[in-house]
This record gives sequence, C-alpha cells and structure tokens, in this order.
Amino acid sequence: MTILRKEAMKSLLPLALCGAMPLFAQQGVTQSGTPTGQTPFPLTAYQELPDPSQPDASKWSAVKGTQVTWGTTDMRYAKHEVPAIKLRTQQALKGWRGERVNAQAVVWSGEALSQLQFSFSEFKDKKGNLLPAEAWSAGFVRYVMTDELNKDGRGGCGYRKPVDFDSLLVADPIDHRLQSMELPAQSVQPIWVQCWIPQSAVAGTYQGDLLVNNGTQLLQRLHLTVEVVDRVLPQPSEWAFHLDLWQNPYAVARYHQVPLWSDAHLEAMRPLMKRLADAGQKIITASIMHKPWNGQTEDYFDTMITWIKRADGTWAFDYTLFDRWVEFMMSVGIDQQINCYSMVPWELSFQYYDQATNSLKTIKTAPGEPAYEEMWVAMLTSFARHLKEKGWFDRCTIAMDERPMQVMQKTLKVIRKADPDFKVSLAGNYHAEIEPDLYDYCIVIGQEFPEEVRLRRKAEQKRTTYYTCCTEAYPNTFTFSAPAEAAWISYYVAKKQLDGYLRWAYNSWPLEPLLDSRFRAWAAGDTYLAYPGARTCIRFERLIEGIQAHEKINILRREFETKGNHAGLKKIEKLLAPFSLSAVPEVPAAVTVNRANQQLNAL
Repeated sequence: MTILRKEAMKSLLPLALCGAMPLFAQQGVTQSGTPTGQTPFPLTAYQELPDPSQPDASKWSAVKGTQVTWGTTDMRYAKHEVPAIKLRTQQALKGWRGERVNAQAVVWSGEALSQLQFSFSEFKDKKGNLLPAEAWSAGFVRYVMTDELNKDGRGGCGYRKPVDFDSLLVADPIDHRLQSMELPAQSVQPIWVQCWIPQSAVAGTYQGDLLVNNGTQLLQRLHLTVEVVDRVLPQPSEWAFHLDLWQNPYAVARYHQVPLWSDAHLEAMRPLMKRLADAGQKIITASIMHKPWNGQTEDYFDTMITWIKRADGTWAFDYTLFDRWVEFMMSVGIDQQINCYSMVPWELSFQYYDQATNSLKTIKTAPGEPAYEEMWVAMLTSFARHLKEKGWFDRCTIAMDERPMQVMQKTLKVIRKADPDFKVSLAGNYHAEIEPDLYDYCIVIGQEFPEEVRLRRKAEQKRTTYYTCCTEAYPNTFTFSAPAEAAWISYYVAKKQLDGYLRWAYNSWPLEPLLDSRFRAWAAGDTYLAYPGARTCIRFERLIEGIQAHEKINILRREFETKGNHAGLKKIEKLLAPFSLSAVPEVPAAVTVNRANQQLNAL
C-alpha cells in the first residue's frame, strides 16, 4: 500500500466475475525450492526450507544434553545458533481479566529428539481458584525464509531479487496444529505460550507449569505465575480500537485449491477470519471493481460486484458475490464497517461485461472526465439503493488509498452527486482541504493531525488512524522486524490519541507463505500477518498485545477524567512519553514497550 506499487503482475487466479473458479492446477515452488517430497500448499504438517546458516560446531560441542528454559517474547531465536540466554525455570506474567498474555520457552539440543512435546499442569491460586484449561494455548514457533531492508536501510519498498538480499530462516509462524515434532541435532525450537485470561477469573496470583517432554521423558518443568489484575478488558468485539487489516479472500481460494466463493472456500476462510475478529478487527475489505491495485499481490483482487453494460447503454450491477462475502464476514464477528475499494485504482482501468458484444471490455477514464462520472454515478446510485435495502448503508464507506488531493476532490464530487450521505475513507497523506469530507481518515505514521482537527473529528465520531507500509523501516511488522515493534505501534497511536491502525495486508500470501515470506516487490512479511491453516505468528500476537494496551489506556483515561484523577492522567502521559519515532531503532522497541507494560499494569 505505497505509491511505489505500480507493477502489473500476472495472477494465478482466472477472472471470476460470475463467481466460479476452476480448481487450481499449477503447482508452484518457492524461490528457494520446495523441500523434496513435499506437496505444494501444505495445511497440516510441513517441512521448513533448509537453513542457509550452518551450526557452529565448536559452540554446539559445549551443549550438554537438552536445554529447556524460559526465553523472552522479544526475541526471534535462530534455528541453528546456540541461544545466548541464562537458564531459568521461573516466569511471571501479569494482565487484566480478559487480556491475552504471552511467554516463550526455548529448547535446544546437541542431539536429535524424536518426539518433542509440551503440556500444561493446572493453574491455581492459593484459594483453589483455577484458570481453566481452555484459557491456555501453545504452539511450536516455526521458521520461514526472510530477507532484509533495502541496502540504504530506509525501508522495504521496491522490486527485489533474492540474490540482492541476505536470506535466512527466521522464527515467526506459531503452529498450533503440531502436537509433537522431531528436533534435529544442533538446532533450536521455541514454544509460544498464551493465556487468554477469562473475564470471569478471580483476581489473584495463579501458579502452574509448562511441561516439556521428549516422548515419555520429562525434559523440564517450567514454572509460570500469572497475576490477574482486578480490572476487566472488554471482549475484542467491544474494543474501541479501530483495527483495519485488509483481507484477501482470493489468496485463500488459491492456497486451498477450492472454487472461489464456494462453500468450501468460505469454510477454509472461517478460522482465519475468526482469528482476525478475535484481534478486534472492525472492517470488511471489499473490492467493488476489477484489480483495484492492478494485481500487485500474488493473488489479485477481483470485483465482488458484476458490472454489466446493457445493449441499450445503461448500466446494471449484480451484488451476489458482494453480499455473500459481507454476510460471511459478519458471521465471524467482523461487522462494524465495510470499506469498498476503489473508485480510483492504480491504472484507472475499469472492466465490465458488455451485453451488446457478449464480452468483457475495459474503459480507461479518470476523475473529472464525463465517462468516469457517468459510469460511477450509475454504479453508486444503484449501490446505495442496494446497501439501504440490506441495512448496510451506514456501515459502508467508499474507500481509496494514497490518491492525490486533486483526484480525491474530483472523486468526492462524483460520490456526493450519486448520494450525499455516502461515507468516504482514505488512507494516504494528510490534506486539510479534504479532511472534513472523510469519515475514516488514515495517514501514514509520522505525519500529524492538527490537534483541533483531531478533537473535532472525535466529537463528530469520525475515525482517525495511522498506517505503516513498506516505506517505514522502523517500526514495522516485517518477518525480520523486532517483535516488540508490532506492540510499539499501538502505544504510539495511544500517545497521539488516535483511534487505531491500518496495515494493508492480513493475508495477501506469497506463493508458499509457510515456507517463504519473501515477495518480489517488498520486504519479507509485508504482505501478510497470518499464515495458512489459521496459524498466528509472533508479529500478530505482539500486535494484539499493543492493541490491548491501547484499549487499557483508553479505559483508564476515561476513568481518570471522570474521577478528576489528574495524577493518574499524568502517569499515563509519562509512560507514553518515550514513544518517539526518532528514537527507534536506537532505543530498542522492547525496552520502551516492556517498561510501559509494567507501568500500565501498575495503574
């Protein structure tokens, strides 16, 4: 989602105007080659790519037996590098009722383990109260190929070839589907642990263990303490944080090799989109014309609305696929806003079915031209009528991203002509001239909304947010980014008192996302934050950590303002003060985030 993205890429999916897609037949490989004997597009067990880095035999020779310890969620532990950490069997976590808290254990061995496993004991407080078993989840942290920032270190945009960048395996996917695994000799295996504290939990201190085994042999009992604070975090559906991660249903159809918009396609998406809903996602991403971003991803976005030009020259529109997508997303709990892209696509090329010739045709036109106005007024008038019939009009926005101000001004005139009550959203640079017309305005992190504008927008109940894309070297959510940067972003949003955060890709997967996070145009991981099989990852869990912190800060601010607790408000501002873009990465994000987490939990 950057102005540098203007490439025209051949998609692996055929045109799907009428809703059906043939089964995917082309068998792909990653840039590094699919591991021998592995079927493309794995969903359950899979083999990682070979590690370009080799173990240091001299360091591994000093490892006696199997080592198991608590690590830190701030580290991506290298697969073949002996961890430089002190062994410890005690770990303490702290959180509100309703909050998710995380820990990371690390296992390494000079010798192979045949059946590495983990399990939990009961977690009780001194009065016998329990944190139930269903509050706990864990998964092996897997390894995926990554690259790095551009050589100038200033960002991750632009075409890239593997030979031009360092390539290495990096810890990121969290594999909840894998119950046990082999651990090769001279290698490292992290385990991600999460407790989603029930809202009904009794405040207090709970203690239990993570048990790590090799088959029936207990390797280590790692003790874990969870202090539950007597405050309540709402359910994600009730969070005020405005999370906008763009969904790509086309990538799921290709990866699962199922017909587009079939029942099988929707069921393949359900756990993936439910995970997004559990992160507090508020917005459905809908594409209302063919290739709004000119096929910039591995799987291009097609139109969810069929455009038909009748033989008499008038327009008709079929909303069957749009309705199917929106209703599906609402069924998983993402139902507050529908962002419809885009009236101003990258190439200003619009495809439609021409009834007179029984063929697909394309028209090139731009805002300000009569053909553009005629076409879009017809579409938006019809669309508004359909949305009102469905009861969705107030939830819908006509959405654009990174379009010039003059183009936006011309586009806004067309929208208002069709229906003056349409809401409009834009992700891009700040322009005072068009700000009043935008219901949902997301500007690039580092720019500023004037304070009087921010306050007015808040009073008008408009959405005011930040985004990052490939441009920002730090903070970001690439597969090589420091994990704490994902949490850092939402603290920064809280400091600026904005509503939320946008990232352009939740699941615009490269060809083999479980194996290789690199993509031809941007830094590795830029195109997705969740993996096939509804697997989460270190970046996504740390992003949720930051969103929870933002929500807690909002709750405390309201409480302190209501009670006139000026000392409490000053403490919040003090803990947020170190979040400065100029300080990253000289001051590691982990240092700032961990200090803020401790201070926030003490309020």
